[in-house]
Amino acid sequence: MLENMSRMLLDAKANKYAVAQFNINNLEWTRFILEKCEELKTPVILGVSEGAGKYMGGYKTVVSMVKNLMEYLSITIPVAIHLDHASSYESCVDAIDAGFTSVMIDASKETLEKNIEVSKKVVEYAHARGVTVEGEIGHVGGQEDGVVGGILYAEVSDCVEYVASTGIDFLAPALGSVHGPYHGDPVLAFDRMEEIKEKTNLPLVLHGGSGIYDEQIRQAISCGICKLNINTELQQAWTKGVREKLSSDAEVYDPRKVIKAGEANIKEAIEAKVELLGSKDRA
Repeated sequence: MLENMSRMLLDAKANKYAVAQFNINNLEWTRFILEKCEELKTPVILGVSEGAGKYMGGYKTVVSMVKNLMEYLSITIPVAIHLDHASSYESCVDAIDAGFTSVMIDASKETLEKNIEVSKKVVEYAHARGVTVEGEIGHVGGQEDGVVGGILYAEVSDCVEYVASTGIDFLAPALGSVHGPYHGDPVLAFDRMEEIKEKTNLPLVLHGGSGIYDEQIRQAISCGICKLNINTELQQAWTKGVREKLSSDAEVYDPRKVIKAGEANIKEAIEAKVELLGSKDRA
């Protein structure tokens, strides 16, 4: 069933596991994720970046696609459609009005005061419509930043003030993870993560879940992480399957066969993450 992230993440917090956010890019990926998560009986969050939303024809198209696939596939697990890293209040409003059940406002590059101002405005609009809100403190690095110097670690005091001032439902504190492939070893600030958990009492979100070692993910869950965002790992798995298909079958030209060539790899990656997060049979 389609719902916001509140029930699933509060249960994850209470029972010390995490729910996966798998980002979607097209109809086929959405179907692969829904099918596998239904099989595993795990709640799932379908992450949609602003860029992916535009690529798929707009937020209304995304919501219609997800709803129709859920009906066609007889999906019974909890599913959230979540706007990932929205850059503005207006983008959040557009997604909410289109039927998204959760949004993330990312004003983390702004001053704390501006971040609070924008996030509070989003929360007021979202909560009036039954939509949950995730916010970020610090800055999660990525390929555009470079790993060195690309991460602005969240300060505990900023997290406490941000949560108290905005009323957000979930917090994504930047604590050493990065978007995209890692260059070197991930270094996560677990002590700070634990302190933020204790002082905010909110479910925490870890971005950049692709490439973090399994033992680090387990430790992060013990420190309050209730949601793990995964995108690059699925992209890499799918691309590997497609490359193998194209290199082994010079005659293939049907795009359905090409896209489907990555299905097994994506589903294998999903199962491994769900097992690691402890969310199997939690739906």
